[in-house]
Amino acid sequence: MTRFSVRALAVVVLSVVTVSGQAPANGWPQFRGSQNLIGTTQAALPAQLKVQWTYEAGDAIDSSAAIVDGVVYVGSANGELHAVNLSDGKARWKYKASPDGIGESSPAVANGLVYVGDLAGVVHAVDIATGKAAWTFKTGSEVKSSPVVVGDKVLIGSYDAHLYGLGARDGKLAWKVQTEGYVHATPSIVDGIAYIAGCDEVLRAIRVADGKEMFTLSSGAYTGASPAVQNGRAYYGTYENEVLAVDLAARKIVWRYKHPQRNFPFYSSPAISGDRLFVGGRDKMLHALDLKTGKSLWTVMTRARIDSSPVVSGGRVYVGSSDGKLYVVDAATGKTAFEFEAGGPLSASPAVADGKLVIGSADGKLFCLGA
Repeated sequence: MTRFSVRALAVVVLSVVTVSGQAPANGWPQFRGSQNLIGTTQAALPAQLKVQWTYEAGDAIDSSAAIVDGVVYVGSANGELHAVNLSDGKARWKYKASPDGIGESSPAVANGLVYVGDLAGVVHAVDIATGKAAWTFKTGSEVKSSPVVVGDKVLIGSYDAHLYGLGARDGKLAWKVQTEGYVHATPSIVDGIAYIAGCDEVLRAIRVADGKEMFTLSSGAYTGASPAVQNGRAYYGTYENEVLAVDLAARKIVWRYKHPQRNFPFYSSPAISGDRLFVGGRDKMLHALDLKTGKSLWTVMTRARIDSSPVVSGGRVYVGSSDGKLYVVDAATGKTAFEFEAGGPLSASPAVADGKLVIGSADGKLFCLGA
């Protein structure tokens, strides 16, 4: 067994994800597909994507979808959490969260509940069978972070500068950790440790069991992106126009990537597949980097910034752009294989399951693409 396989197997035992850290072929249960946020899936997609259905959410969709047991869950700016059949796009139920809206918080599904945060600062747990609230928890400010369910806890950040650990079944506060800035990003969980990059320019490692802060590391820059964690390294972009790789054991930055000409922030969260990292930039580019060295392998130019976080499936990278297009790019060469015109800006990230890709747009349309 290779060194990679052994380390990946350890992640399975301790973090309850697949051997590779990928999302399973039949589901996309949370933001980025799995707890370590690497944005890859075992699901295969057809070479040519066609629209299977379009669902009208009634307002902008910045939330990235979750897909579990043939149901798509996504939030919209009118404050509704939508449950929609993956097969035909028909609504199962709508849950009204807050008139303030649901922003970038993307649902997570576990324990027969779907969890999401809203811009009024409330975390909601909704029964997937009935669409009724099981519990709610009020934070001190808006929630744009996406929930991650780890055992009997759900972790989520708030703009009140705290990361919360809540009881997954009852919503009771287990612990909260104060930071020095908004907690915008989603925590990445590996081996019982939550890693979160912050608006206070700090990467924090927090023990899930009790909220104990294990260590902090200065990123040197404001960070809105969520870290992807694999093989002992965390990878994330910053508002100082860099992508960082952090050795978590040594607690040091091992490489920095900055485009030599186009200096724009990285708000997109990276995807990891094989020996490559893929991330969108506000420089309008999709970047492919060597995972070990941070060296640029290729870039693809779009017509607007990329805040959408890419997903990798079957040797292809799928990412939305604010130019209103979904781009499908060959992971090895950077050659664009396909473009889908959504019409409205795509800042939400793709979700992939059962041979289908789902993504929402700023004009309130939820698209399902497949064979």
